Amino acid sequence: MTNKTILKASNLSIGYSAKKENNTIATNIDLTLTQGKLIALIGANGIGKSTLLRTLTGIQKPLSGAVLLHDKKIENYSPLDLAQNLSVVLTEKLPPSNLTVFELVALGRQPYTNWIGKLTETDITQVNRALELTQINHLATKKHYEISDGQLQKVLVARALAQDTALIILDEPTTHLDLLHKVSLFKLLKKLTHETQKCILFSTHDIDMAIQLSDEMIIMTPDTVVQDEPCNFIAKGSFNTIFKDEHISFDAEKGKFVIS
Repeated sequence: MTNKTILKASNLSIGYSAKKENNTIATNIDLTLTQGKLIALIGANGIGKSTLLRTLTGIQKPLSGAVLLHDKKIENYSPLDLAQNLSVVLTEKLPPSNLTVFELVALGRQPYTNWIGKLTETDITQVNRALELTQINHLATKKHYEISDGQLQKVLVARALAQDTALIILDEPTTHLDLLHKVSLFKLLKKLTHETQKCILFSTHDIDMAIQLSDEMIIMTPDTVVQDEPCNFIAKGSFNTIFKDEHISFDAEKGKFVIS
């Protein structure tokens, strides 16, 4: 069975336009995101991972090339249509509010509610399903500022799940988490892709963990952006291209980075 393609980037160049000049970050990017896959985006700090994610989600225009979501150019979606097909979890701090966990997750239903924003039975079912899938039902009545960073990250994933889109994109979801919560979140994302058949793309610095748990990876280096399965990257020695430092190398037998 071939998995359905959700998003395709072809011959993409990303960067910024300023005063008629283009500041190009990466060119010739070809990516295919398919259903039921957990895909990790990795690369050194400042390489442009966030710029790539912003371009793939339509927040930022590409310098050239195309991003197709369900075979339709991403810029041709209205904001409402886009929100019904793609959910994004950024690393922004939440604005101060008194929202409970349930209410925060319910914000994921905004693309579907009427102008009053009243939740229908379908909306409530989707919110409860998202709480269940992320195993945070017990937090539903807590205020979002009363829970830990690890729990809040799961709440934001639940909000994206409640949005019920085929594709979820997360920018550095494990940044402020300790090892236990990192592992827990990684495993949750893996479980969700396989249980819901959604595609989840996330950027991360936890490369060793991403190698173990991702179905596919996208490696960004100053020269190329390449997508493949972790085992193929290991076989090709691709992980040695990420860090330009003689003290950091990738041990293919152990499947992880070592410091000399």
